[in-house]
Amino acid sequence: IQIWKDRKMIAVERKRKFEMTNRQRFQALMNFQPFDRLPVMEWAAWWDKTIERWKKEGLPEDLGGEEINDYFGMDRYVQVWISPYRKTYQEISSGLAHGEGLVKDIKDYQKIREHLYPQNPFDRELLSRLQEEQKRGETVLWITLEGFFWFPRKLFGIERHLYAFYDQPELMKLMNQDLLEFHLRVFKEISKICIPDFLTFAEDLSYNHGPMISRKLFEEFLAPYYLKLVPFIKEKGTIPFVDSDGNIEEVIPWFLDVGIDGFLPLERQAGIDVVKLRRKYPRIRLIGGYDKRVLMQDENAMKKEFEYLLPVAKEGGYIISVDHQTPPEVSFANYKTYLRLFNMIARSL
Repeated sequence: IQIWKDRKMIAVERKRKFEMTNRQRFQALMNFQPFDRLPVMEWAAWWDKTIERWKKEGLPEDLGGEEINDYFGMDRYVQVWISPYRKTYQEISSGLAHGEGLVKDIKDYQKIREHLYPQNPFDRELLSRLQEEQKRGETVLWITLEGFFWFPRKLFGIERHLYAFYDQPELMKLMNQDLLEFHLRVFKEISKICIPDFLTFAEDLSYNHGPMISRKLFEEFLAPYYLKLVPFIKEKGTIPFVDSDGNIEEVIPWFLDVGIDGFLPLERQAGIDVVKLRRKYPRIRLIGGYDKRVLMQDENAMKKEFEYLLPVAKEGGYIISVDHQTPPEVSFANYKTYLRLFNMIARSL
């Protein structure tokens, strides 16, 4: 009996010593090193309509943003989106319908350029505070930059952007060269304050059946700028991810070739399967992949989804998270069941 007690105490002590901070856990996991447990996090904030529903079903009324994350007891991951638009851009574009843009030609771009590429696009005090939280291991800092597909689409509008690859190639390249110079300048300034743990490029160049452009267009219009920016980001110690909805299977090798290490959100509804991706790309980094539609079902269905993803998560390099924002069809009770299961699975290693 005494030997059994001693062994149990040793096991408890080892576990206590092995407990990691949020940041240590992220870095170990993303580098395929031993980690104490899986992170419990959401990569995307919950839909506003989801929050509205939950507040009617028991979520405290006065909570918002990071407070909801803390209420659920989830690990702290803080996203800082670096916008290439000045405040005046929001004013001149406020009348646009969804999917429309301000730019039709080079003259339009030159006209609005004064409303782009702000000199101080991030809050230095905020980053300094987050850097202190990083030092203590409390926070995983995540920076988002607009990608070289996303940004021209915002300026042209959705339809005009797709025609511009053929009709206005030089203007497209000018936009992305300007964006590259902005990103390089900004990331240099950020790295003087802190080193982000990971970075996502907002791209959304895929929908449910695959990419909206060919590899040939990717190589001409996106790859040259990634090849100049990604090495600088990685040199600083930040892991670069691409954030694209939809079916990204075809574009994964395109991005791997320009130095991208990871992908999210891995939408199951679009046919993305984390298990199959890991078999094909053993060292790929992944975040997401938990089918949001399962959250509308019962506890047994939620548990089966975790069990399907857990073998990949145990290998490292993968953080389980809902594969997009939790929709308002998910009840507050169901989400709490999901979190209870998530915490149990995360600590089951």
